[in-house]
Amino acid sequence: MLNINVGGKLFQIAYKVLAQYPITRLGKLALYTDPEKKLQLCDDYLVQKNEYFFDRDPSIFHYIFHFYRSGVLWVMDEMCPSNFVEEIEYWGIHLKYSQRCCRILFEEKQDELNEYLKIEKELEAELEPLDSGEQFDGKFLGGFRKMIWNLIENPYSSVPAKIIAVMSSFFVLISIVGMTLSTVEEMKNKTGKMWMEQMEMICAIFFTSEYLMRLISSSSLKIFLRAAFNAIDLVAILPFYIQLLFENLDEADTLYHEELHKVENVSKLGKVLKLIKLMRIFRILKLARHSTGLRAFSFTMRQCYQQVCCLLLFIAMGVFTFSALIHSVEHDVPGTDFTSIPYAWWWAAVSLSTVGYGDTVPDTILGRMVAFVCISFGIILNGMPISILYNKFSDYYAKLKAHELSQ
Repeated sequence: MLNINVGGKLFQIAYKVLAQYPITRLGKLALYTDPEKKLQLCDDYLVQKNEYFFDRDPSIFHYIFHFYRSGVLWVMDEMCPSNFVEEIEYWGIHLKYSQRCCRILFEEKQDELNEYLKIEKELEAELEPLDSGEQFDGKFLGGFRKMIWNLIENPYSSVPAKIIAVMSSFFVLISIVGMTLSTVEEMKNKTGKMWMEQMEMICAIFFTSEYLMRLISSSSLKIFLRAAFNAIDLVAILPFYIQLLFENLDEADTLYHEELHKVENVSKLGKVLKLIKLMRIFRILKLARHSTGLRAFSFTMRQCYQQVCCLLLFIAMGVFTFSALIHSVEHDVPGTDFTSIPYAWWWAAVSLSTVGYGDTVPDTILGRMVAFVCISFGIILNGMPISILYNKFSDYYAKLKAHELSQ
């Protein structure tokens, strides 16, 4: 019998049993005749008791011991997958020796754990700033840049930092409200335009100052330009300056060119200017910098992109299928709107989404039956991912909030 001491607990296994598994650690220990090679396989050897000592977990070794006696590796649900895999790899035993049912459940649990650790890491990275205060030590104006960094990137560092974070969200809302009011007919008079322009100028000055402060306090220009939030900040201020440039060009063309083709160019310039003004709507994305809910929603969409793509695929399949069916049963009806399958796409999309505008409806009994099946399929299709997305959103939001409070 081979005497084995694992973490203070003694086990005895016959040499002939261990010899059946020569590639395992204990199998090699039983087959080797060279004492030096045997000592390389264990942590210590007690000469008086003739025991080979292993500084490993004795609770898991019970399953290893059972494997040598029965030839079957037990896998229990309460064990940590990472710890168990580490232990069996140390003893040189492969997971294939376990029962197929246990192995499948264990691999599923291992995948769940790996996915959980991956999400936890990404969640921590979601709230980690691009830089840290320690990166300014020993750099040019390090103390000053660190102070600015705390004001802009760390709202919990001081009261002024919290005020700046609140002001940032306030100016975003003011900018969106101003853009909305500028489209109201009563605000298009001279006084209203003047107020809107002044409000836009104040917001643009604040956003520009905020962007420049982030740029100054950044330790790496390359990382700063690649960051998504900084790109949003840049998009938030560019329309204002591009609008000024185009308005100056517009005035120059009006003053110095009266020909017809120049007037047409001015008209085209006005259309471009309207499009640039519309880009200001992207400023609302700046709220995601200080909103845990928006971050959790964005993180949920990134994590569930496979489910979302699968849902879109099912919707596309439903649109093509039911538009073809409704066209085949309704195309012979006089005055029908289902003159072709492409014309039926809108009806199928609206019916699958269960919105049902009612602008296009089937007239025949068979067509209404197809519509009923289409709507029923849409209800089932829309209901499937809601619980998954909501549960994940709630989980991610709670974890992001807990991580914020722990900082």
